Amino acid sequence: MSDYLFMLENHLSPDQNRVVAEMQSAASALNFSLFLVGGAMRDMLGGFQIRDLDFTVEGNPAKLVKILTAKAGAKVLSEDERRRSVELLFTGGVTAEVSMSRTERHGRAGSPPQVTPGTIQDDLRRRDFTVNAITLSLNRASRGLLLDPLNGLADIGRKELRVIQSGVFHDDPVRLLRLIRLRLRLGYTVEERTQSLFDSAREAKIEEDIPHRMLCEELKLAATEPNPSEVVAELARLGLLTLFSPSMTEAKLNLAGLVKLEKARRQMPAEAQTLAASWGPFLYVFTEKLNAKERQALIRRTEMKKAEVDAWQKLPLRAKKLESALKSARLRKPSQIFGVLSKAAPDEILFLLYHSQARLVHDRLKNYLQRYIALSQEITDAEVEAKGLTPGTAKFHKMKEEMVAARLDGRTRKPPPPPVEPVPMAGPMRGRGVR
Repeated sequence: MSDYLFMLENHLSPDQNRVVAEMQSAASALNFSLFLVGGAMRDMLGGFQIRDLDFTVEGNPAKLVKILTAKAGAKVLSEDERRRSVELLFTGGVTAEVSMSRTERHGRAGSPPQVTPGTIQDDLRRRDFTVNAITLSLNRASRGLLLDPLNGLADIGRKELRVIQSGVFHDDPVRLLRLIRLRLRLGYTVEERTQSLFDSAREAKIEEDIPHRMLCEELKLAATEPNPSEVVAELARLGLLTLFSPSMTEAKLNLAGLVKLEKARRQMPAEAQTLAASWGPFLYVFTEKLNAKERQALIRRTEMKKAEVDAWQKLPLRAKKLESALKSARLRKPSQIFGVLSKAAPDEILFLLYHSQARLVHDRLKNYLQRYIALSQEITDAEVEAKGLTPGTAKFHKMKEEMVAARLDGRTRKPPPPPVEPVPMAGPMRGRGVR
């Protein structure tokens, strides 16, 4: 195993490692060349948590997606037919994008590019920043081989963001916003020439050519940043926040609310800090100082889809039902509280952590997040299977629920670790004593 493969496996969660294996299996069946690219490689090599998996294939990704949806249970979240790119959701909440390796030729700023199939080298050279132009081969013959034609690894070592070519912002103006997010999240500096190109693009008002739908995608990405308040504050400082809505002025900012939301989200398990968990609460706080008319203007400006609007605007009502359930006097045992919250949507839990004024609700949320989840994980599938039950069956599921409830309510204790056998002493020491 190469050092980079070892590094990758240690940076990925078990669910992410499973997705990588499923992707490799599907690509191998089609005899496609498969590569892990972009942000996943940048974050791994930079020592950051890998947020999303990005794959590139030298072939038609639609064939790969067909296998993954049929055999791995993946669901298609979105599809870009022009770029031959598909975003997938796997069990365990892992998201991954698989796209065709390609070249892109741009015309007017913000206009759709002309896309043609290309090699993996072509694909790396069409990207934005050198730190995003590194790939790891997942092919059988070259598995673990790192490709870095633009010396992005050195820029990661210098903690520096550098553009690949001078037309990077003109070709795709949303990269202006991406540079800001990456700079804040990674803590990297911006290389001098890159900063000059950024400033020139701003002077030419290239940001006005950002497609409206891409503004919505940027809001999604901001929602999942570790510190979205910093991103919003920097966009406001640079005069870019009004791109999303002319009403989004400094007076309408709710930075204090965003900071409070960030603190609440840090209480959530890492696997729950996804877009599905963050989107609704983030938009609620982000627009909390806007009136109804201004919120509608934001929706129209960013071409927000109905499902995206509903996830935001229907959240308070959904969370209110959960809050009422948590206030119930009938919830006397930890297992009962766990039963309610383990079935609740993560965005509802996050919203209540931010919005609820009830002390009882906060206490029960805190106990669930800090104690009950960990206790429930002490009951393993192996323990249930040892009782003669088959995994995946209704009886197996019911027995596990009963065992978890017993552990939560203190009716059973965590089994002690096996005793350590004493190591027999060697014969009498001879020779010189220890000095």
